[in-house]
Amino acid sequence: MRILMFGWEFPPHISGGLGTACFGMTRALSRKGVEVIFVLPRVGDGGDQNTFLQMRSASGTMITTADADRMVQAGHHFWQEEGVRYLPVDSPLSPYMTAESYGQTIQFLRDVSGPAQSQPLVRNKSFTFTLHGGYGPDLMTEVWRYSRLAAVTATRENFDVIHAHDWMTYPAAIMAKALTGKPLVVHIHATEFDRSGVNINEQVAGIERAGLHAADMVVAVSRLTRNTVVERYGVPPEKVKVVYNAVARHEAERSYHIPERIRHEKRVLFLGRVTYQKGPEYFLEAARLVLEKMSNVRFFMAGSGDMLPGLIRRVGQLRMGRHFHFAGFLRGEQVDHMFALSDLYVMPSVSEPFGITPLEAMLYDVPVLLSRQSGVSEVLEHALKADFWDTRDMADKICAVLRYPCLSAELVKNCREEMKFIRWRNAAEHLLSIYRDIAGVR
Repeated sequence: MRILMFGWEFPPHISGGLGTACFGMTRALSRKGVEVIFVLPRVGDGGDQNTFLQMRSASGTMITTADADRMVQAGHHFWQEEGVRYLPVDSPLSPYMTAESYGQTIQFLRDVSGPAQSQPLVRNKSFTFTLHGGYGPDLMTEVWRYSRLAAVTATRENFDVIHAHDWMTYPAAIMAKALTGKPLVVHIHATEFDRSGVNINEQVAGIERAGLHAADMVVAVSRLTRNTVVERYGVPPEKVKVVYNAVARHEAERSYHIPERIRHEKRVLFLGRVTYQKGPEYFLEAARLVLEKMSNVRFFMAGSGDMLPGLIRRVGQLRMGRHFHFAGFLRGEQVDHMFALSDLYVMPSVSEPFGITPLEAMLYDVPVLLSRQSGVSEVLEHALKADFWDTRDMADKICAVLRYPCLSAELVKNCREEMKFIRWRNAAEHLLSIYRDIAGVR
């Protein structure tokens, strides 16, 4: 099987769990004998985007993004994992960039590519509007640019199935299907209802709806997400399959040193986008309640987002600054280090289609407290759970884990057993079965 896959993020350049999921998924598929052609937005070597994508040539030599772009235009292929080929598209697509960031990145691309390469930078006013959910204001322009450029790639490749991740790639996938007649799988990692609550953007939801109905099969990351797809978008239930995300346990690094100055404290972590969907304000309120009972606790909020300034002000108003630390956006080894230093990971999401970070925390034998409104709670029966809005219950459970080491150890033991069955190879088997069914391959 050869799969043309559309995505908008991939390690090391990630803003959430989608990039991590795409990495684990494509690697597991390649080990099943599936060849994946992964089409990604290209970001130049300047500014904060210089680590977007590292590619290796067939000989294994590391090359720069700029070199890769020139060589891709000349028809060369690059491989980072056997069976997975990555093709960059000239688009700085990212959902949370500001207008200023887009302007700087687009100018960089013009400087690198020259005027002829910058013509597709369309400024159609109908695609520029204010988006909810922490989106950057020029995002829609880039979605449509990416769709045109990425769809052209489809006409140059041989493949059996198209697989698109989340709404920003759906227009590209729909165009690719129309151009090639190949069957389409759309993967829904989060819906507009998850990201924005009641204040949904109708145009974003419309793109989601179009992609879901154009698909031959829809893959949802949980039963929770499947229900949303069926009930909110009217997709036939038989067309929606659940394939859970996973992690690879052997990837965890366990040699991190806990600094002397914080060994006497208990450390509780929130890690994710600081936006409505992730429920950071409920984490802060639970922290306030915990600190009324326990003084040797430090809370870490790692991430960035539109709610961050208000939460910083709130911590100041509550005079919690000595016990509440804002770590900023973390990536790579910084994330691993933060997990390894934590005594408890809390995910208080208002609406979480899956939530891969609890699994990552468990790689470091960190107990987790999950929102019941999360898809990952469907596969972690022994994790502690609370409703996102019940901060009193959340605080009580945080205190219990921190006060009673035996409880913490029991949670880790039980979740470690569950983790044995949460593997990317299982997800790859489900995906391969779906590919074969819609492509008519046995």
